[in-house]
Amino acid sequence: MLLRCRVRGGRIARALPALMLVWLTIASSPTVAGAIEPPVLAARVADGSLPKMEERLPQPPAVVRLEGAEQAPGTYGGQLRLLMSQPRDTRMMVVYGYARLVGYDANWLPVPDILEAIDVKEGRIFTLTLRKGHRWSDGQPFTAEDFRFYWEDVANNPELSPGGPDRFLLVDGKPPRFEVLDQRTVRYTWERSNPHFLPALAGARPDEIFQPAHYLKPFHPRYAEAAALAQKVAEASQRNWSALFTRICNHYHNDNPDLPTLDPWVLATRPPSSRFIFTRNPFYHRVDVNGRQLPYIDEVALTIVSPQLIPVKTAAGEADLQARGLSFENFTILKQGAARNNYAVRLWPTARGAELALFPNLNVEDPAQRALVRDPRFRQALSLAINRDEISQVIYYGMARPGNDTVLPASPLFKADYEERHAAFDLARANGLLDALGLRRGTDGVRLTAAGTPLEIVVETAGEDPVQVAILQLITETWKAAGVRLLIKPEERQVLRNRIFAGLAMMSAWYGLENALANADTRPSELAPTSQMQFAWPKWGQHYETGGRSGEAIDMPAAIELAELHEAWLKTLDSAAREKIWHRMLANRAENQFSIGTVRGVPQPVVVSNRLRNVPAEAVYNWEPGAHFGVHHPDTFWFADAAAPAKR
Repeated sequence: MLLRCRVRGGRIARALPALMLVWLTIASSPTVAGAIEPPVLAARVADGSLPKMEERLPQPPAVVRLEGAEQAPGTYGGQLRLLMSQPRDTRMMVVYGYARLVGYDANWLPVPDILEAIDVKEGRIFTLTLRKGHRWSDGQPFTAEDFRFYWEDVANNPELSPGGPDRFLLVDGKPPRFEVLDQRTVRYTWERSNPHFLPALAGARPDEIFQPAHYLKPFHPRYAEAAALAQKVAEASQRNWSALFTRICNHYHNDNPDLPTLDPWVLATRPPSSRFIFTRNPFYHRVDVNGRQLPYIDEVALTIVSPQLIPVKTAAGEADLQARGLSFENFTILKQGAARNNYAVRLWPTARGAELALFPNLNVEDPAQRALVRDPRFRQALSLAINRDEISQVIYYGMARPGNDTVLPASPLFKADYEERHAAFDLARANGLLDALGLRRGTDGVRLTAAGTPLEIVVETAGEDPVQVAILQLITETWKAAGVRLLIKPEERQVLRNRIFAGLAMMSAWYGLENALANADTRPSELAPTSQMQFAWPKWGQHYETGGRSGEAIDMPAAIELAELHEAWLKTLDSAAREKIWHRMLANRAENQFSIGTVRGVPQPVVVSNRLRNVPAEAVYNWEPGAHFGVHHPDTFWFADAAAPAKR
């Protein structure tokens, strides 16, 4: 029986073209015949310290049915080696593990995973049913109490959540009515539809609505004896109970080995370390069609190395599965090491709207700069002065697609105009627009501002990806022909963000739309000022996020229109009406060039050991939606020589 995801009064999402050539179907089955115990757990089962598999699994478990010619049920064992650039990247195991209340299927539709079922009525009433007998990684029951604890004692505790529940739990600024119907069923009811809810639960960085109550209650004053809690705070050298609670409770950070989880692998190494081991979760909820409890792989070893060394070490065969830290410029060195070190290099398409986009900061503090970047003719001229075909040929061997930062051809919302408007390399048009703005040229050919100073645009970048710097260097030459001097300023990521937020950066370089595979029922939040993290209008985004308490109110007609269209989309469940709204927003962005795209559809190198099975030959590599490897379910990957001892 397929996992149930019933929808009434409106669809959750419209199916997208399936870009994955292989995928998984997760189904529920009351019983799993021929259950096979993972050998690595056999000793613990034999001595009684761990229940037998049929007692550890929820009923029904999630049965994973592999689909695709190259996919097959696997065998147990082995250690998967990954390379990361910083200790905080232990969080990527939450991303890759992709155990979610609901997760995306092949058509990017949210379907139950940890949940046995979810019932949605009118887009505003969500009833969640848990699997009977599901347990946390430490063997304790996973029940509705974990949802109640989070809602009452965390999300609505002013010391832990001063701003109240997270934004995805608010509609018109109001939280839902939360109900515990029984030990396996909870319900969230809003006054009107909440399109944020399911995508938030299915995200690469999931917004969670539950926490392990049995583990965290001893750290909460509502349940702990005051003296005992004070002692815990002192022993942990924290300033108060809320600081300690926040430190130990964050599932996504994945830096507390004691925190129970529902993920396929559990952190076994206590930070700090340069190498982290993750061991299989004996209570994981998924099995294969042969009754083998997933994951197939016993251990994951995550080694921390310098970012510059990731391509070199990957080429030397020191990773079994690697994409993070690799870019297209590494393709040659990776191919050179493939035969020698027994791995393959696959090129997966990405789903970003642009591999690099330029973001004029419409909230920049300097009045002269603000007036300039707010004129659409200026932004259009800068876009027309970029030779995108040259970028594709020089940087990506012609394999990148030139165009604006917008949806990709695989999206049902795609129109050629959105990709091409003001995006063709046309110096004559660019110069004409700049002339019309009164930006006359100086004796050296560089245009002059109204104040008589050279027109210099400092493009600030995190500088983490040398390819981005190479793209900016190419743009420097073509902008020069238009009389605009581009100066590249690399800086640390947080410094970059803070300067943008404060209005000190006139222009920045970053990736384009995260989800360029959108459909009419995808929330268009990336297209309107909804977040401080949007570098074109951080103060407008902050104003939206804080309900007007911080930031600046939108004061540009084109941006106001985007905000109004976004609100209109939120208030309708009709897919046809939502599609019209999307098209108006995409046309607005193409005309106004709020983000200036360069190229997109850039292949992502993915290195896969020849010993590793079930990794798709072709697939999408994307953060949101996709969780990089997550939607391809690494818990089903297995080693052909898994019987060999794990590397330590």
